[in-house]
Amino acid sequence: AGVPAAAPAPPPARHLFSDPAEVEALRANLLSWYDRCKRDLPWRTLAATEPDANRRGYAVWVSEIMLQQTQVATVIDYYNRWMQKWPTLQALAQASLEEVNELWAGLGYYSRGKRLQEAARKVVSELAGRMPRTAEDLQKLLPGVGRYTAGAIASISYGQATGVVDGNVIRVLCRLRCIGADSSSLAVVDRLWDMTNVLVDRSRPGDFNQALMELGATVCVPKAPLCKECPVKQHCQARCRKLFGNPPPVPDVEDCGVGDCPLCPPATEPWDSNLGVTNFPRKAAKKPPRAMRTATCVLERRGCHGAPEYLIVQRPSSGLLAGLWEFPSLPLAQDLQEKKEREVLADQLQAWMGQPVAAKGLRFIGEVIHIFSHIHQTYVVYSLPLDGNVTLDPALSPSRWVTEDEFRVSAVSTAMKKV
Repeated sequence: AGVPAAAPAPPPARHLFSDPAEVEALRANLLSWYDRCKRDLPWRTLAATEPDANRRGYAVWVSEIMLQQTQVATVIDYYNRWMQKWPTLQALAQASLEEVNELWAGLGYYSRGKRLQEAARKVVSELAGRMPRTAEDLQKLLPGVGRYTAGAIASISYGQATGVVDGNVIRVLCRLRCIGADSSSLAVVDRLWDMTNVLVDRSRPGDFNQALMELGATVCVPKAPLCKECPVKQHCQARCRKLFGNPPPVPDVEDCGVGDCPLCPPATEPWDSNLGVTNFPRKAAKKPPRAMRTATCVLERRGCHGAPEYLIVQRPSSGLLAGLWEFPSLPLAQDLQEKKEREVLADQLQAWMGQPVAAKGLRFIGEVIHIFSHIHQTYVVYSLPLDGNVTLDPALSPSRWVTEDEFRVSAVSTAMKKV
């Protein structure tokens, strides 16, 4: 009793980058490839050409927030429109949340835009418009900026020699060093951060970090990686293992010759020769998204110019799709019959509008399925034509009538556009 537990043994050297000559060669090969092959992206151009340090940091920050959970091809157009509308922190700080949501509509994970604007306001009001210059200060002072985003801004905008770890970097490093433990576990993630801080090129940290991410995005991809084109293939232990199999004698190379290695695959999930380098990384099984059903009613009236108008209401300011606009919607129990769904929706519309709504007057249009990261959402869509003006009780939520063109430029989600 009272004896402290022994610290876990450090992982064997084969999982690390402990040879300075190898580190130097890897940096040179990766940067040379990046200079030849990197994609031409608007935020990279701004980072390389913007002389003003605050604008440069802001430009990289916007791109990093947009690129969380969203593919590059989707982000480019949003990024260009954003930077055209709000080229500086000061411009963004003066915008309304409604404007931010309208421009963000369709990018998903809407709280990102809201937090970005809140943080910009903080930089302007509390930091005199000066962006923090180090990863430590960026993470500490800017709400919504985590360890990865802070490292990316500090290295790309300000030349701080600090590593970054995102999904692409995890995949590349796990393959380079045969790391087969759960790549989302704290022990593995901490070790990968240590590794990137060792590897990052001291004279070109921003380019090195972008090169590592670019490699994961374009060559060392999740399925069918282009190993022959990889600029660092001679440093890749997973590829070596694929080519040469298990070097005899036992113990197996995967066990590093030591038991209970914290970075090796568990004994229950040994190397699968059919998978090759895609044995790595290993991830914990994802929880399946939960299923939800929502009744949605498109209320339609004839506008003053004869064009149809539709009623939209604003969602609460927190939670899923916070602050966005939608057609009046109501979560449903999973096992309701269609007749009962219609009655429940009619009752709710009646309560909202303060006038009778007949269930049989609701016309069933169809169902729309939309997958959020953690929710498999089915929208059961009805329409209801109305005579004259209807307003919802403002105590319930803000509402407004819009034409189809106005709807398309409002802050509405991709799911509602499908509806």
